Amino acid sequence: MNSLLAALLLLLAIAAGLWVIDRQRARRFLRWIADPTASAMPDLAGAWGLAAAYTRRALGREETRAAASAARLDTLLTALDALPDGILLLDREGRILFCNAAAAAHFGLDTKRDQGQHIAHLVRDPLFVTWFSWSGEPRPPLEMPGHPDASGQPVQLLVQRQAYGADCLLLLSADITAQRQTDAMRRDFVANVSHDIRTPLTVLAGFIETLQNLDLSAAEKARYLGLMAQQTRRMQALVGDLLTLSRLEGSPLPSQGERVDLNALTAHCAAEAFALSTRLYGPEAQHLRIETAVDFDFAGSASEIGSAMSNLLANAVRYAGAKGCITARWSRDGEGQARFEVTDNGPGIAAEHLPRLTERFYRLDKSRARFADDADSGTGLGLAITRHVVERHGGKLQIVSAPGQGSRFALLLASARVLARA
Repeated sequence: MNSLLAALLLLLAIAAGLWVIDRQRARRFLRWIADPTASAMPDLAGAWGLAAAYTRRALGREETRAAASAARLDTLLTALDALPDGILLLDREGRILFCNAAAAAHFGLDTKRDQGQHIAHLVRDPLFVTWFSWSGEPRPPLEMPGHPDASGQPVQLLVQRQAYGADCLLLLSADITAQRQTDAMRRDFVANVSHDIRTPLTVLAGFIETLQNLDLSAAEKARYLGLMAQQTRRMQALVGDLLTLSRLEGSPLPSQGERVDLNALTAHCAAEAFALSTRLYGPEAQHLRIETAVDFDFAGSASEIGSAMSNLLANAVRYAGAKGCITARWSRDGEGQARFEVTDNGPGIAAEHLPRLTERFYRLDKSRARFADDADSGTGLGLAITRHVVERHGGKLQIVSAPGQGSRFALLLASARVLARA
C-alpha cells in the first residue's frame, strides 16, 4: 500500500513538473508571438517548439509577401511621381493623401509637408475653390492659372476631378501652357498672314482701279505699275517663305550624305547681301566684311543652310542702317561645332524682344528699319525659318544684343556634321 502511494505521489510530482515546464514554454511562446521582430524565436521542445517553427515559417511567408507588396507599391508611386501630369489623391473631405511631383509643381505644394492638409486651404484661387466645392454633376474640367514654373514663367492648367473607391477623390492636372501658346500663335499667324496679304492686295486693287478709270500719262502709268510690281514681289516673298516653312516642318531631317561646299555657299550669300545693301543704301554706304574662305565643309542641306545664312545677313543689312558695319565669318568652337556668326553695330535689340524674335511674323518697332514698308522689308518669317533650319541640323540659334551695342546672331551646327576639307 505504501509503495502504491509512493508511486502515485511520484507520478503527481512528475506531472506537476511537466505542467510547470509546459507553462513556461507557453509563456515564452506567447511573449515571442506578441512581437516576433523584437527577439529571436525561442528554442522550445515538444509541441510548443513545433508551433513556434510553424509560426516562424508562416511569418516568413507573410514578410516575403509584404516586402513584395511594398516593392510593387514603391514602383507604382515612383511611376506616378514620374508622370508629367499631376495626380492628387484626396479623402472624401478633400485632404491630401498623396501628391506626385508634377501636382506639387502645378499647385505649389510640398509633397511631405502638405500631406493631410485640405486642398482648398492650399490652393486659394477663387475659381478653383468654387469649382472644387461645387456639388453638381457632371463636373466640367477647370482651366486655371497654376504656380509659376522654375523660370518664373506663368503656367496654365487644366484640372479634372474624379471620384474613386468608396470615399476618395482623384484630382488630375495637366500643363496646357504650350497648347495655349500654340493656339495663340496659330491665331496670330492667321491674322498676320491675312494682314500681310490683304495690304498689298488693297494697294494693287486701288492702282488697278486708277489705271482703269483715269487717263494717266506714260510717266504716271509707269510709276503705278512699278508700285504694283513692288507689292507683287511682297506677296511672292511671303508665299515663298510660307512654303519654305511648310516644307521644313513636314520633310525628313537633312541627310548626312550631302556635302555642303561652305566656300561657294558663303560667297553666294555674301553677293546677295552686297546686292541688298547697294539697293537699299547705294554703293559703298555700308561696310560689309564677309569672310568667304572656310577651311571645312558641312553635311546637310545646302539650300536650307544657305537660306539661314541669307536671312541673318539680310536682317543685319536692313537694321544696321546706312552707315552700318557688318562682319560675318565661319569658325569652329572648342567642341567642334560649326559656327556662322553675323555681327552688326546697329541700334541693338531690347531684352524683352529677344525671346520672341524667332516667332512667325514677329517684328521689332518698324521705326528701326528704314524700309519697313517696301518690298525689301522682309516677311517676318526669316528668323522662324532660320531656327527651323538650325534645329533640323542638330544645332541652335544664338542671339546676343542690347540697345546701343549692336547685335550678334550665330548659327551653331552639330559637330557630327562637320566635314574636313579634302
